[in-house]
Amino acid sequence: MTNRVKFNIMKTNITLLIAFLFLGTSIGFAQDTEECRTNLSIMSEYVKAKNFDAAYAPYKSLVATCPKYNSGLYKYGEDMFKHFIKNATGDKKVGYINELIAMWDTRALNFASKTPKGKYDAKKAELRYDNRELLGLNDTMIYNEFDAIFKSDLKNFKSPKGLYVYFKYMVKLFDAKQKTAQELFDKYDDVVGKLETEVEKNSAELNKLTAKEASGATLTKKEKRYKKFYTQTLSALDKISGSVDSEIGGRANCETLIPLYQKDYDANKNNAQWLQRAMNKLHAKGCKDDPMFVKVVKQKNTIEPDADTAYYLYLITGEQKYFDQSLSLQTDPFKKAKLYKKIAGGFKSKGKYGKARQYYMKVMEMNPSDRSPYLQIADMYGKSAKNCGGDNFSQRAVFWLAAQAAEKGGSSKAAKSYRGLAPTKTEIFNKNMSGKTIKVGCWIQRSVTVPNV
Repeated sequence: MTNRVKFNIMKTNITLLIAFLFLGTSIGFAQDTEECRTNLSIMSEYVKAKNFDAAYAPYKSLVATCPKYNSGLYKYGEDMFKHFIKNATGDKKVGYINELIAMWDTRALNFASKTPKGKYDAKKAELRYDNRELLGLNDTMIYNEFDAIFKSDLKNFKSPKGLYVYFKYMVKLFDAKQKTAQELFDKYDDVVGKLETEVEKNSAELNKLTAKEASGATLTKKEKRYKKFYTQTLSALDKISGSVDSEIGGRANCETLIPLYQKDYDANKNNAQWLQRAMNKLHAKGCKDDPMFVKVVKQKNTIEPDADTAYYLYLITGEQKYFDQSLSLQTDPFKKAKLYKKIAGGFKSKGKYGKARQYYMKVMEMNPSDRSPYLQIADMYGKSAKNCGGDNFSQRAVFWLAAQAAEKGGSSKAAKSYRGLAPTKTEIFNKNMSGKTIKVGCWIQRSVTVPNV
């Protein structure tokens, strides 16, 4: 047998061996895939049936042998562990908390693109916060955990609860004299800025769907789900924004802010962001009559004039040119809506309700997803009831208008309260006003139909 023949036989044998090994690997892989599929199916059925104890065994098998098979594993696992944590106590509860956190880490390792760091680190931090006493966490540890998320992946740190807790613990550390006033106010601006960014993003998406409906088109099932999601998210963000303001409370007042800004002014007079934040805070906290507010606004207008500085100059001088300039400089619809809201609020605070309503309506033209101006309009109607009617009945009829506005603003509670102040069924019957229309005068200039009785 020649050397060439021996070489060809050897080559053939090696090829067959490689083919056999490859075939065996393929069979093994197919068997593993089938086992993964079976276990995931079993686990999902148990979780859907809320038989979480039975779901645990297939979960353990899946996470050990098939961590990359399907991301659904982690969704079902999250539901399962949340149930365990809710119903466990002591060391057992701590064990489940650690297992859930470990599961999120495994998910991040195997499905990185579907596991944004900011979102899932916030889930971990919130879970640990909810169980802070059991885990022995102090205020600094809680704050630092959220602070790390804020600094590492702000884009995906969108949790309203997480952002609120983050700021709440900044306030706690400030009260404990572990943070300075400047750090507190800077963090307030950071968190409020992030909340406003999320409001803008969700509003933009909701406005698209609202516009589609307004055009007469029918939303798909998916679009309806998204509309519900955006609406709920905006509601949560609105509540959290109010809670953040409540947390800072009286800590941000003119007595605190003015000396702070006076002390730091020279070092920051060419820092546009510092000036912007300072003038916004001074205005928001009612310090706009102080010379420091005027000084900050004029300096900001010198180095970087914009719609805000023009608006503040209008407040300072009362000159119409600054008012017009503020509107012309602002082209972004969401920022313009915010500007209109400031203007409306200014007119409302001065009792110029007709002008205030005019600008609140402009807010909703620029940003249809923001229904909060209706609540301000309802409040103005309610405060004007005694002045906008010829007799007691017509005066109290104004509360029906207030109730209608409150409903448009999404507050059924406020609407119910206003209706409770309107004429009763007995009064409607005695006055023979059932179903009739009342023209409301003064600045309101609206008509309201009396309920049928």
